[in-house]
Amino acid sequence: MNQKKKTILVCEGGSLRGMFTSGVLDTFMDKNIKIDAIVGVSAGALFSPNFFSNQKGRALRYSKRFCNDKRNMSFRNFILTGNLVSKQFAYYDITLKHDVFDNDTFIKNNTGFYATVTNVETGQAEYIQMHDIVNEMEVLRATAAIPFVSQMVKWNDNNYLDGGVGDSIPVLFAKSLGYENIIVVTTRDASYQKSPLSRSMRFLLKLRYGKYPHFIEAMENRHLRYNETLKQIRQMEENKEIFVIRPSQPIHMHTIERDPDKLQEVYDLGVHNCITSIDALKSYLYHE
Repeated sequence: MNQKKKTILVCEGGSLRGMFTSGVLDTFMDKNIKIDAIVGVSAGALFSPNFFSNQKGRALRYSKRFCNDKRNMSFRNFILTGNLVSKQFAYYDITLKHDVFDNDTFIKNNTGFYATVTNVETGQAEYIQMHDIVNEMEVLRATAAIPFVSQMVKWNDNNYLDGGVGDSIPVLFAKSLGYENIIVVTTRDASYQKSPLSRSMRFLLKLRYGKYPHFIEAMENRHLRYNETLKQIRQMEENKEIFVIRPSQPIHMHTIERDPDKLQEVYDLGVHNCITSIDALKSYLYHE
């Protein structure tokens, strides 16, 4: 069977909950599911290039290997540099030295890869098409730059932070590109609803980002946009416009997760949920 229509994949972020997405993507490789384009947010953008580079297991491998390495992610990094996640080690050293990313294969296979970022000046999501992971690494840093614990990332004279602030699950952007098949991988289970920021977080937000009122507004209203997106996704799913793979149970993961077994557990959940969905997915893709 051949997929007759072009397929785009939307990958939600969620820090190391992205191990779920990695499990799904590796299963796609095993099952020969063809993806023509990917739109990723935060961790969803960090882990999904391995699909186009044909490096099954890479995201899980380096995540487990370096989850206890303070050079990778630590409060020490934050105190010294303003970034919880190390710019040099986590993005460049791992990619180029410790678990080398096959950039040539990515470039060869990449028929459409977009990273979602949030413009700090406008508070709006932007979708940057990437052609070369190694030479455009700052875009990946931008999409995963968590507010409060990351410095803003400059790209093309604009300052950016976490893409999830502007658009946590960019399914409408994916639809706007004209792809006929849309697969959405979330890192939250079906029962999840995002809560508003606490009063103390709103105070800290204004203290930290007072020069950027549009970004403050985007952060304060993020839960409203997120929950509205979930409603749209459910409606599109019911209408068979999209196919959704989501965790079958809540994923409880620390931002700094030091337990490699926990990472493996979440990855395995992604594999399991993908395998149990595979027949329905193929029916959607092949329009059986």
